[in-house]
Amino acid sequence: MQPTTRVGVIGTGHFATAVVTQSESMADLQVAAVADLNPEAARRAFRLAGVPDDAIAYCESRAEALAALERGQRAIVEDALLLLELPLDVIVESTGVPEAGAAHAQAAIAAGKHVAMVSKETDSVVGPMLAHLARQAGVSYTPVDGDQHGLLIQLVRWCRMLGLEVLAAGKARDGEYFYDRTALEVRGGEFVLRLRSRDSRWLSPLRPLNLAGQLQERMDFLAPLPGVGGWDLTELVIAANALGLRPDDPYDGTGGGQLHGPALYTTKIPGVFWEMGGVLENRGVIDILTSLRIPEAAGLGGGVFAVVHADTDYSRQILATKGCLTNPAGDAALIYRPYHLCGVETPATLLAAAQRGYSTYDQNYRQRWDVVMVAGRDLAAGEMLGTDHSPDVEAVFAPVQSLHNPDAWLPIHLGSGNRLMADVPAGTPVPVGAVERPDNSALWTLRAEQEKVLGIG
Repeated sequence: MQPTTRVGVIGTGHFATAVVTQSESMADLQVAAVADLNPEAARRAFRLAGVPDDAIAYCESRAEALAALERGQRAIVEDALLLLELPLDVIVESTGVPEAGAAHAQAAIAAGKHVAMVSKETDSVVGPMLAHLARQAGVSYTPVDGDQHGLLIQLVRWCRMLGLEVLAAGKARDGEYFYDRTALEVRGGEFVLRLRSRDSRWLSPLRPLNLAGQLQERMDFLAPLPGVGGWDLTELVIAANALGLRPDDPYDGTGGGQLHGPALYTTKIPGVFWEMGGVLENRGVIDILTSLRIPEAAGLGGGVFAVVHADTDYSRQILATKGCLTNPAGDAALIYRPYHLCGVETPATLLAAAQRGYSTYDQNYRQRWDVVMVAGRDLAAGEMLGTDHSPDVEAVFAPVQSLHNPDAWLPIHLGSGNRLMADVPAGTPVPVGAVERPDNSALWTLRAEQEKVLGIG
């Protein structure tokens, strides 16, 4: 019988709370300890999982935590590094803080723990180096089931294993937008766009000719919808680095880097993400879409997709007749997973890491692309740089550059929270040399080591 896999979780936000709650339903997995600077957040996660209060212990030292685990209790600590001194198999890093994620992951690997990286902000900057360190240490460093980039990497690898050419792949934004033809509105979450009867032409199914033009007209009409976020690009840059995919129009210092991001009904994806008459100019592209749907139809909000091409007519016939949506010519087919389940499905990753040493990454994971920071307004020396949620900066998808060059474009998660030493005009990329480098930074040190050991591009 397989022994119980014991897990330590760092940070109990929305995602990791679901890891804690779902693990309670699994006989061979237990979240034994949680580290959080807010102990009440950790206690809440255990309570939501059905763990009684008398089975939860707040601990201030390794000795107290060990004693709690020996009594069969769950341990809560504030110092994340204490988890590395406990008999745990896997560490889930889910703080969402780039610097903290780097320090925790590096220390966990050095302590011989498998690392499941939920903090995509860290992974997008130094993931290849952490994966390299883990291989050297004989442990797993992996993204997780439940996050879109981890699921996308597995989907594309499966397609390629079968010999299918991946023409394009990507993710849908979390929010779906419902086109209600009766109420004459487009709605998603708290967003509602009221329509006039003649507006329906912008939301009608696309015609085979001039797809790009029709899509542009639709996107112009739907401009009030919330835009693609830097957090979306962060997930996609990880997948691109792991899979060797590329953006169709990368940032060049003056423009590009936003991806196409069309608003599509699911049935139209294989025709649009295919260069012959679609929106793409290249093959092997990574992108994003906004899922449109009518209320009675299924959608793709929160899912991942691959548009593939099979070499033979017979295989293409199989794809078209056994459930895949295809483009009108029948030479591009859609394979997709219409959901991601956050921490509810992450336990599968934790078991695979602990029991088989499995990682979704392989040795080809390299820093080929970055999400870099462009000033959204005039930024002044002395200001602190924001995150990918800040309106003061814009995130774009760009080729990686050597950080030894002071004029190199700054990866957004390397700059977040650091001070500018020079003015940066609106619309220009923030250069590495304009940022005050933090002292004793695990993140910056790992990035320098990554460039030295693994190279760039």
